[in-house]
Amino acid sequence: MTTTIITLTSLSLLLLFHPLLTKSQPGRTNPPSPASQGQWRLLQSNLGISPMHMQLLHNNKVVMFDRTDSGRSNLTFSDGRCRFDPDDTQLQIDCTAHSVLYDVTTNKIRPLTIQTDTWCSSGAVLPNGTLLQTGGFHDGDHVVRMFTPRSGLLSYLDGDEDDNDWVEYPDYLNRRRWYATNQILPDGRVIIVGGRRQYNYEFYPSDSKLYWLDFLRETRDGRNENNLYPFVHLLPDGNLFIFSNTRSILFDYDGNRVLTEFPEIPGGDPRNYPSSGSSVLLPLVENATAPSSIEVVEVMVCGGAPQGAVRSARAGEFARAISSCGRLRVSDRNPNWEMETMPLERVMGDMLLLPTGDVIVINGAGRGTAGWENGREPVTAPVIYRPSAPQIWRFSVMAASPTARMYHSSAILLGDGRILVGGSNPHVFYNFTGVLYPTELKLDAFSPPYLSPAYDPMRPRIVGVRAAAVRGYGEEIRVSFCVTRYLTRSAVSVRIVAPSFTTHSFAMNQRMVVLRIVDVKQKASDMYTVTVVGPSTAEIAPPGYYMMFVVHAGIPSSCIWIKLQSR
Repeated sequence: MTTTIITLTSLSLLLLFHPLLTKSQPGRTNPPSPASQGQWRLLQSNLGISPMHMQLLHNNKVVMFDRTDSGRSNLTFSDGRCRFDPDDTQLQIDCTAHSVLYDVTTNKIRPLTIQTDTWCSSGAVLPNGTLLQTGGFHDGDHVVRMFTPRSGLLSYLDGDEDDNDWVEYPDYLNRRRWYATNQILPDGRVIIVGGRRQYNYEFYPSDSKLYWLDFLRETRDGRNENNLYPFVHLLPDGNLFIFSNTRSILFDYDGNRVLTEFPEIPGGDPRNYPSSGSSVLLPLVENATAPSSIEVVEVMVCGGAPQGAVRSARAGEFARAISSCGRLRVSDRNPNWEMETMPLERVMGDMLLLPTGDVIVINGAGRGTAGWENGREPVTAPVIYRPSAPQIWRFSVMAASPTARMYHSSAILLGDGRILVGGSNPHVFYNFTGVLYPTELKLDAFSPPYLSPAYDPMRPRIVGVRAAAVRGYGEEIRVSFCVTRYLTRSAVSVRIVAPSFTTHSFAMNQRMVVLRIVDVKQKASDMYTVTVVGPSTAEIAPPGYYMMFVVHAGIPSSCIWIKLQSR
């Protein structure tokens, strides 16, 4: 009985003071604490480029790039490298970088070389850890590019991990891929969906075929489009959820057939580029009594711009952004949208899964749409959304960033739980003066409330799983961790997160799987071992590298990397 009373008291204190369960009180006079609203930190005052595309790799380095057709960046190659493009209308010889490799650990950058235009392209990480990057504009729209991270033994044997760079394959793609979406598949292939005036899809590796998808034509909004960068999520049954404009389908990509059309999202307002809402697949939890099945599969779509906002912005009138979010439980027999209202209207926001399973909505504008000069009123305060909380407690407004992040901004989750934020270039060329929102070269990190030092006693630290360990599907994994103030077994969870390729308000390939716990054992005064079962199938978690987090009482550890592959 005494143990029960102590446990309940501990959990009651947690509920009262937990950083993600506190709520700002109306009319309060004292400023909110960093523990309740998170903190911002400037990492780089001049990154040299304005990253509109970002991808975290399993060596804790981030590939970032913008475009090659905007003229010179602010980062000149020190070794005299140049790009030669006689067809470039801005600059035929360009000796500046348009891509960098950012080292999260050292906070240093290294310029990378891109020869073809990556503007508004797409990407995914292959099972071997190589970043596959597809399409773009002008000379880049049919190009496939590869960047392979170097780490561990390979770097040691070569003696230098700083000489790898982009490798490009011109004319690889069947069709122009500009504003397309990539999704890694259970067999390790990548599907490349849509793009400007492309109502079709294809695969990498290529099978030299093109597959038509009339749904993308049906959801085109005339000149305003609103069907670009469709939201694509791989579902645990192996089919795709595809959302375009206001409509969504369940799609069998191998059979090239629409299995189900879901109800239209209420309100009739577009959510895809250039109206630019965002979307996530909420965390997947395997059924403990029926392995390989997921009880609840749910997609969330938030923000965007109202119908006609693109046309209005071109005329100099900037419509108020959308504040609604919709959740669709696609696993239900008759799915219907559950609508909620964000505390801040937002267009061009990025939605990211946090290690806790909560969702952060970050970046964006309060008026207008995506596109050159089409946004107004930067929304600098992130919002954290707790999917499993009572509806009135789901949203919390975080500390505001000092930097406007609008068109061509991006954000990704890092392995230490921070959010890396860069970009914002809402005009045609690299303009640093004389415009309403100059080209943004700063790189920031946002630390959510769970990173406050006040919660260090409850923060787990993984000590017992080898980095980059290879795991098969359905295998048991034992993870040792230290924590100073341990609560109960029920306060422990283990999650794996696929790092996203983020651009234009959509984090492609992002997913979280909550692993099934077999046992938690105490090994020493502050040392514990949790035994979990890895994902049952590649449909639940496609092969490749994942960040693994131990979460205790809502406080996540830093990650270790594991690699999933079939044995």
